[in-house]
Amino acid sequence: MADSPRPTTVLHIEDDPANRLLVRKLLAADGLNVVDAENGLDGVRRALEIRPDLVLIDLNIPDLDGFEVTLRLRSDPMLASTPLVAITAEGDRDTSLAVGCDGFIQKPIQARRFAQEVRGYLEGKRERPTKPADQRLRAQSEKMVRHLEEKVSELVAANEKLREADKLRREFYRNISHELATPLTPIVGYLSMLVNGELGELTKPQAKALRSVDDCAKRLRNLIDNLLDVTGLETGKIRFFHKDYDFLDTVRRAIAQLADKMADAGVELVEDLPRGPLPGHGDVDRLGRAIQQLLDNALKFASGGNGKNAAPAKVGVRVRALPSGHYELYIADSGPGVPEGQIDKIFEPFFQVDGSATRQFGGVGLGLALVRKIAQALGGDVRALPHAVEPIAGTSFGGAGFYVTIGVRAPQEVLQGQA
Repeated sequence: MADSPRPTTVLHIEDDPANRLLVRKLLAADGLNVVDAENGLDGVRRALEIRPDLVLIDLNIPDLDGFEVTLRLRSDPMLASTPLVAITAEGDRDTSLAVGCDGFIQKPIQARRFAQEVRGYLEGKRERPTKPADQRLRAQSEKMVRHLEEKVSELVAANEKLREADKLRREFYRNISHELATPLTPIVGYLSMLVNGELGELTKPQAKALRSVDDCAKRLRNLIDNLLDVTGLETGKIRFFHKDYDFLDTVRRAIAQLADKMADAGVELVEDLPRGPLPGHGDVDRLGRAIQQLLDNALKFASGGNGKNAAPAKVGVRVRALPSGHYELYIADSGPGVPEGQIDKIFEPFFQVDGSATRQFGGVGLGLALVRKIAQALGGDVRALPHAVEPIAGTSFGGAGFYVTIGVRAPQEVLQGQA
């Protein structure tokens, strides 16, 4: 069976909804397919996308005006022969034709013969300017240059406002973090003393309650520390303290920190670790925190992302030395993975794949941002795959996969001063 012919499509670039509706009704009644665009930029995008049979262009539209849209469309080889028709209450017919329009329809349009006029242009009708175009083109070019200058000035001013807002944002986060950290320090300290029985013997219910409070206080302190580190790394106001360390031992320590948590969640840990040592030089404390963040992230999604009837949750960890002089840590989980369109955003501060108040997974979106900034400061980087493709110790994982590379030695400029 032969394919049905493609309907004749008219792109109408018009910012007034009443005019768009009228044109759509008149042309649809004549069997034409109408696609709308509300401004110049959207009109150019739609024209390049759908390759319409004809374009109706209002001259007085936002962003790019009708003259600029016409010049832009005429510069595209695929639209060189497409009829462009100015439809406007303002503007000069000869100027419209001089810049590249094939026709000019004055508003208010005549409803009875409007569709017939459009059909005429579809069937080959073309208008030509009646006067020499040089002076009008020069005047129109000067107008477009002024318009472009105004737009550039607006963009520069908007960019300055964004930079200032970003600076204020970083300062606010850093200041509020310090303000929260100050009262939290004695809270954490006294809680630790109470939990350890240093301030007197506790009953079992009291000890259980205090352990719960202590866990919450530690989570809050970890969140504040992450916020301080992220803003400090963004502003360059954080110092790294470097010393010799063992990369493999650092990974093992991070795993040990979460061993009980994994066991409680019923998550199987799969390891592929070489024989040590793997000597390095850098800030081992921040490196350890970054590894813990990745492991905690993998644990969170592995244990909560597959549903009740899914296979057992798993987290995999692999370490190897690369020929490039870096160490590589690969962490995979059996969770739902990362949506393809979000993979480049998950390392941005405060970004979460699901940011709603009813989201399944907790957190505020700082952990992965901190991991990337620490890895880069230590001479490496981190990349993610939406779904893990490499098995670890013969075990496959269907969730996300994270590759972290760390330089054997931190960059010299970081060693000498601030990150």
